[in-house]
Amino acid sequence: MRAALGVLLKDLRLEGRSKDILSTTLFFAGLVVLIMGFAFGPDTNKMRDAAAGVLWCALAFASVLAAGRAWAGEQESGALESLLLYPVAHEWLYLGKAAANALLMLVLGAVTAGLTALFFDVHFASLGLLALTLTLGVLGLSLVTTFYAAVTVNLRAKEALLPVLSFPIIIPVMIGAVKSTVLLTGAMNLDDYWAWTRLLLGFDVVTLLVATFIFPYAVES
Repeated sequence: MRAALGVLLKDLRLEGRSKDILSTTLFFAGLVVLIMGFAFGPDTNKMRDAAAGVLWCALAFASVLAAGRAWAGEQESGALESLLLYPVAHEWLYLGKAAANALLMLVLGAVTAGLTALFFDVHFASLGLLALTLTLGVLGLSLVTTFYAAVTVNLRAKEALLPVLSFPIIIPVMIGAVKSTVLLTGAMNLDDYWAWTRLLLGFDVVTLLVATFIFPYAVES
């Protein structure tokens, strides 16, 4: 547990100094929202219908970018091998990295949601429920992308393999997050909202357990 906390604090401290991941992903996500806003044109109804999908597509791509950059930074600085040789269970290394990425993505998600509301002229029925959806959604994205970024970091084609491996796995997250967000921007139905939220929560729990269990074998192979 202490090792995971150490990795989390180290990553957040480094990001606080460099702003490398946040600035890159924020620029990317903002650009996606802006371009898609212009693409859907002045049709307000179409823009509102597409807002949730645009938001989560931006966050999915940004999550891949953030996770890949986080592990690549360890490799470029020569710290990756030291981390893997550190005498603690590798599961804690994964949990620390995933937690750091999830926190950064949560900040990005809040900003991107604000930009989406601005450019797509949408109103979220409950900011509290939106925060819950963002938390569960970005956690699921971060768990998956952090895992595959670690697996592919030493491969020559890691930039291509990371999204190819990650995107099929995050389909349940994308469906649940988009459906939940759509309900928050339209006719609010709490029963439907909680059904999709349970999907997100279930995915997060299963992914956390499975990825934590197989991570040591994946990085050692």
